Amino acid sequence: MTKIPPGVGPRFPQVVVLFGATGDLARRKLLPGLFHLSSAGFIPGCRIIGVSLDDLDIEGFRKAARGSLDEFSSRKVSEADWEAFANSLDYVPLAAGAGALKAAVVEAEQAFDGESRRLHYLSVPPSAALSAVRMLGEAELVDRSRIIMEKPFGTDLATAMSLNTKLHAVFDESQIFRIDHFLGKEPAQNILAFRFANGLFEPIWNRNFIDHVQIDVPETLGLGKRAGFYEQTGAFRDMVVTHLFQILAFMAMEPPTALEPSPISEEKNKVFRSMLPIEPADVVRGQYTGYRSEEGVGAESETETFIALKCAIDNWRWAGVPFYLRTGKRLAEGQRIISIAFREPPKSMFPAGSGVGAQGPDHLTFDLADASKMSLSFYGKRPGPGMRLDKLSLQFAMHDTGLIGDVLEAYERLILDAMRGDRTLFTTAEGIERLWQVSTTLLEAPPPVRFYAPGSWGPNAIHQLIAPRAWRLPFERTWRDPNRLGS
Repeated sequence: MTKIPPGVGPRFPQVVVLFGATGDLARRKLLPGLFHLSSAGFIPGCRIIGVSLDDLDIEGFRKAARGSLDEFSSRKVSEADWEAFANSLDYVPLAAGAGALKAAVVEAEQAFDGESRRLHYLSVPPSAALSAVRMLGEAELVDRSRIIMEKPFGTDLATAMSLNTKLHAVFDESQIFRIDHFLGKEPAQNILAFRFANGLFEPIWNRNFIDHVQIDVPETLGLGKRAGFYEQTGAFRDMVVTHLFQILAFMAMEPPTALEPSPISEEKNKVFRSMLPIEPADVVRGQYTGYRSEEGVGAESETETFIALKCAIDNWRWAGVPFYLRTGKRLAEGQRIISIAFREPPKSMFPAGSGVGAQGPDHLTFDLADASKMSLSFYGKRPGPGMRLDKLSLQFAMHDTGLIGDVLEAYERLILDAMRGDRTLFTTAEGIERLWQVSTTLLEAPPPVRFYAPGSWGPNAIHQLIAPRAWRLPFERTWRDPNRLGS
């Protein structure tokens, strides 16, 4: 088992109140993640109280939790670890009310020697979030607690402000952790290390050397049973405001005064304050054919299942550098990349037909999958007589280091950070309200949706949006297989 460095976990034992404990997210990510954090020793003590609409007893919840681990845990579950975890589980049906929840938390806290803290995780639909918050207030479980909120954080500026006002009536802003699992991934945090720790790249991270940036998160999956929810949100609200804009902030922020939550949050918010309003003319909205036939979708639905947009950051570092964002459902590939295109040098010294510039500019690419990968492409001379150039690349994968087993999954990292009170990877009320503000023009006058075929890369209009540049996906070359010798 991995040895846990001191200071990585929270100082105090934790009582986790998990709303939506029998839901899909809890089964797939939260219960396996809490099991790993507990069994690996990241938390000095942990008791988990499941809360949901299901009328279960404790044994029923433990059986459901074991099924979750057997199906979704990426790590082996030993019987000894399972027994310890099972004994830490309790369950309160939502119908039992605030009094029963308070009694369960008090009982859980009595199992610890000395002080403990509370973490409330709201893995519930947006419509149920405020009722859960009110229940926690009625149960007097606000003190010594932090609360994790799942997206979306409102659907426009007015609803976001209203939500924050109602949250702040019960919890202080310092207690609220708005979760974005994209930022919990190791590669997203690696952007900070890569940018600010390396003398090779830090000086050229600006408009003088960078031509444009692409943040591209296509998904092959459809909506499954989420079509009813998606009708109220769409790709922009579901993915761009809560995920892609957050990644953009990490990519574009100024150096913080320290790698601490408050300075990093402030630099991210400066990026958001510098963003220009999103213009409908710079947006392509799409809908895959067949979406309107899915259960819960209107026959004339204008909800987008795809969106591509161009946005700008009007500050000294990024003036004139376009940022292109794309995401959607039922696309050709599932990828998560940031691609930085560098300005091209003059080509006048190279003979005609040399191949220089034929494959576009040099790119630095971050793969935001759980296992970090990076690639730097460049032109190099082809062996042999004459001056013929080919596009080559340097690639790095976390597998190369032998440390892939130390990588925490995104939800594990974020739960641990919330327990520690580390807000570095979470969104503030100011930040989310500013993002809805710059989105207002688009939300009030969205362009019509254009249809695209499932398995494609979206509507053809995306090529006009980025012209004369080109989308990086699909890649002209594949990532090297780190398991192959000589790769």
